[in-house]
Amino acid sequence: MKRIIFRKIFGGMIALISLTVSTCTGSDGGVPTLIWWNVGSPQSGFRQDLRVISDYTEEKIGVRLDIRQAGWGEAGQRFTTMINAGEYYDILFVAGADYNRFVSLGAFEDLTDLLPAEAPELWEYIPDVLWDGVRVRDRIFSIPTYKDSSITGFYYWDHDYVQKYDIDLTRTGRAYLDEVFRRMKAGENNPRFYPYLITRNHTGFIFDYYDDLSAGFPPMGVRHDDAERRIVLTLEQPDIVQALRYMHNWYNDGIINPDANMIDEAPNRKPFFMAQAWPSVAFSYAVSEGVDRYDPVRFFGPLFSTGSILGSTNAISVNSRYKTEALRFLQLVNTDAKLRNMLHYGIEGKHFEYVNEGTAIRRIRTDWPLVNYQQGSYFIQTPLEDVPPGYWDEVRQQNEEAVPSVVLGFMLDLQPIQNELINCRNVWDKYASDLLTGASNPDDILPRVITELKSNGLEIIMAEAQRQIDEFFTGR
Repeated sequence: MKRIIFRKIFGGMIALISLTVSTCTGSDGGVPTLIWWNVGSPQSGFRQDLRVISDYTEEKIGVRLDIRQAGWGEAGQRFTTMINAGEYYDILFVAGADYNRFVSLGAFEDLTDLLPAEAPELWEYIPDVLWDGVRVRDRIFSIPTYKDSSITGFYYWDHDYVQKYDIDLTRTGRAYLDEVFRRMKAGENNPRFYPYLITRNHTGFIFDYYDDLSAGFPPMGVRHDDAERRIVLTLEQPDIVQALRYMHNWYNDGIINPDANMIDEAPNRKPFFMAQAWPSVAFSYAVSEGVDRYDPVRFFGPLFSTGSILGSTNAISVNSRYKTEALRFLQLVNTDAKLRNMLHYGIEGKHFEYVNEGTAIRRIRTDWPLVNYQQGSYFIQTPLEDVPPGYWDEVRQQNEEAVPSVVLGFMLDLQPIQNELINCRNVWDKYASDLLTGASNPDDILPRVITELKSNGLEIIMAEAQRQIDEFFTGR
């Protein structure tokens, strides 16, 4: 048992809460066991497999692992409850606006000074632009995952439809998509054929041209290329309104599936979809979707934003008893290929085997529960034997070519506006799914949304955000 003190914010006031919680040590009592929370779905036998990984980490740096997973639909609430209750953990996978929010609650250890002292290899390995992306008031509270950390948007077209409908892979934009979707819909002559199959979590790169400053609130942002760094109400911007109108027309005309705003998973064999990815991953998508081939078309980026970098990070709890050990473990994850392969693929001989003199991996089974993008660098892991040459090189090249957002490195301090943000997020959440899937007519709904947002403090949020941006960049 251990007594910990943590901070919790009530109506803008910070209170110190003291709790007695249970902590976890290794089964042998003397070796630290790190509790690492991820998102995913555990598989039978995972605890036994984890012992194999723990044996390796104990041999390398003297720690064992207790990897726990919160379900996909519950992770956000689970982690929030865990932090508010002071539940013990050592490392937490955290992404997006949750990172900024949890930092504001004092949940994570400040790693700024620890990194170069205790994990110098990790400090040197991660590019500076990624460190900039996780800074909060110039302090670092997590390890960014070195992956497809820049935003690069691709269309993926089923090659059979590309040939059948003479799709021009050099053309992008919603006007061209509209032309092709309507040609496909008419040509298939099937009321249950939907060229654009999506779910209620669809975003479709509608807001990706704007940086929401890690506020988790898309109606407000700065356009990535606006040298004046002006906060705007995105729902009033012509490009956003036009995109929402296209979505509504596609929904009405049977191009989008009619249950889009209600389902969490779409059927496989999608004729078309968008993704933040890279060209060669089309191979993996084809396998998972059950089609012969997808043709990739880049239409956005590459661009570095704070939000893109925050797509995957791992933070160390401020209450961890093993902060240094946790940091050294995250260094190992990002620098040791053998450990990285185990975390990605599973146990050698059970889930995968090395082939081609150890230069490639062949999967034996595919039920490994850990999720690759939540772990560590993509660039030290061994590729699968059947992926195209240069698979990871494409990702690295996109990162190297990425243009930084004009507000990269800035993260909004949420404390002065947290009540307004909560209220405005609740308003947005009421309408977002229907708007982004096309189920609602934006010409009817947007005025109502904007009115409700303004009555719940939107203008206060925008004014504070602009003040912070001006102060941050004037001081540089």
